[in-house]
Amino acid sequence: MKTATAPLPPLRSVKVLDQLRERIRYLHYSLPTEQAYVHWVRA
Repeated sequence: MKTATAPLPPLRSVKVLDQLRERIRYLHYSLPTEQAYVHWVRA
């Protein structure tokens, strides 16, 4: 069974890392989580 989730708002930034940070902050993830995700993307 699928659960309905609210659609995410459109991203305002063009740069990929900025989009990642924007989405992470929208989802209220912690700062260390944001830093880890950005590190993984940059690696």
